[in-house]
Amino acid sequence: MIGFPTLRREWNVPQKLAAVHRAGFDGVCAYITPEIKTAADRLGLRLMSGFDAKSIADALPRLKEQRALGVHFINVQLLNHDTPPAVAARVAVQLIRESRALGVSVHIETHRDTATETPEKFDEIARLYRRATGELLPVTWDHSHFAVSKHLMPEAYSARLLAWPKLIQASQMFHLRPFNSQHCQVPVTNRRKRLTPEFRDYLGFAEDLFRVWLAGPRPGGELWVCPELGMSHGYHVSTDPHAWPDAVRASSELRRAWRRALAR
Repeated sequence: MIGFPTLRREWNVPQKLAAVHRAGFDGVCAYITPEIKTAADRLGLRLMSGFDAKSIADALPRLKEQRALGVHFINVQLLNHDTPPAVAARVAVQLIRESRALGVSVHIETHRDTATETPEKFDEIARLYRRATGELLPVTWDHSHFAVSKHLMPEAYSARLLAWPKLIQASQMFHLRPFNSQHCQVPVTNRRKRLTPEFRDYLGFAEDLFRVWLAGPRPGGELWVCPELGMSHGYHVSTDPHAWPDAVRASSELRRAWRRALAR
């Protein structure tokens, strides 16, 4: 919602959350502040948080701050792109242990410029985490970065990106950023507000992803899904529609994909 409706007239937090509520979302995904919590509580929106963790000392105060604001699920982008998997796994073990002691649920995101930025690094971290704890690593799944790192074509999306079914099924957090082989974020609609071919390809993958999760134990009986489209970090291409209306459309299409997956 950055720069919406325009950079000069960008909505404030209460306006943004009112729009989130009107669009039919169940909650808001952000680093939660008292202002966001007040506005979200007024509207009955649930809260999901996340941040980039450079160390345990860096993460713990923010975990406590988010817990104090009523957050339970927290997405963490772990360490740096050049962090060795063994180091990242040790930090993940400690971070998740500390988060559980605080009563919050930390999931580690698959994300560029972090220790999990490629399938190979992620796979090794998950393996070492399980060896150390006997448990599956809690993961926030954003498959877009894996897809781009491997330049995957649509016919390979599900075969290559759903290669961790048990880890997917153990997760309660998905960040569904529509991607293709070259861009970790593609537009949902074109200038005529019709779905792009790239998003239609992605939607088939999302439905397959939902089916994998539904075939598992369904931890907690709920799955938190963020149809993630950003205006920052170089994800948004200047010729694309603004990310907020596209996120609203993505949400409705993903709900349909969820219902189709349930029906199967």
